[in-house]
Amino acid sequence: MNRKISKKSLSKSATNEKPRIPKEKRKLKEKTRRQVAELKRAKENPIILPAKEHSWEEKLTFNPAAIYLGDKIHILYRAMSDDNTSTIGYAQSKDGIHIDYRSSEPVYIPREPFEQKLTPGGNSGVEDPRLTRIGGKIYMLYTAFDGKNPPRVALTWIKAKDFLAQKWNWTKPVLISPPDQDDKDAALFPEKIKGKYLVIHRSGDDIDLSFCQTLNFDGTWWLEEYRWISPRKGMWDSKKVGVATPPIRTDQGWLVLYHGVSEDKTYRVGAVLCDKKTPAKIIARTDEPIFKPETVYEKEGEIPNVVFPCGTVLIGSKIFMYYGGADKVVGVATMELETLLKTLESCRC
Repeated sequence: MNRKISKKSLSKSATNEKPRIPKEKRKLKEKTRRQVAELKRAKENPIILPAKEHSWEEKLTFNPAAIYLGDKIHILYRAMSDDNTSTIGYAQSKDGIHIDYRSSEPVYIPREPFEQKLTPGGNSGVEDPRLTRIGGKIYMLYTAFDGKNPPRVALTWIKAKDFLAQKWNWTKPVLISPPDQDDKDAALFPEKIKGKYLVIHRSGDDIDLSFCQTLNFDGTWWLEEYRWISPRKGMWDSKKVGVATPPIRTDQGWLVLYHGVSEDKTYRVGAVLCDKKTPAKIIARTDEPIFKPETVYEKEGEIPNVVFPCGTVLIGSKIFMYYGGADKVVGVATMELETLLKTLESCRC
């Protein structure tokens, strides 16, 4: 059984403190940094915008989760009404870029006291979902916020067959992060490792790992807080870091995208590669961001200079990354998996 513990570091390599680089290798490393590949945004962006005809999503639509099922990409995005209540909307795409269907009603709404508004006009609701399929279940981790108490991580799940049929029979959500502690940006590994589920989350300014015997949280125990990935002083991710999307299993290891925030509050995206058998071990971490705000819809919005992914899918050899732009719209960017892995190979720890 997991229990609340003080935060501990997994290892020096896990937190990714910068190692001393021999002088003869510095020039090569500097050259490598300039050659980091970046995801390419779709020219059709933004692919989802607020819909004035629907009160629940008339203000903002952003921070989308994504999952590939039944030869379609299913997108669950955070939507906000004029009274600042967040719910989850649904859209689907056959090619990953063009939206073929979009629900006129939210598919997930605040249902529990811990996510229902306590302060009139303030932000509240269900925020920033991440989706992971394990067996016949699709788990959704999200941030639950009542507008007054610290935001916490919540978990629910739905049968995959119900998800595909758009029968939104989500289980009763349960809080899984400690009380009275700001915790968010949570994602689940898509398989058990050494008999345990792995949950990524963020309390404080760094990314944490939690090793869980079960996902049947009952309100008596919480996620552990082992420090995994930390900000890097003087770099683009110097202020804080948080997981972006659930891990993708590759032949080289687990690929995890994360967002990093700099001192000027700009949000960018980087990647780490983790050991397949021991994910706590970081094999590589990008020196430079692989995606950053460049367009008007990423630089201007509810919160400027933000790209915030919550979902990736791998179709064939291509990664599709779904992200929120300036906390207002949804965009998608792509990259060949091999290109990103080669970039990571040049950034090994």
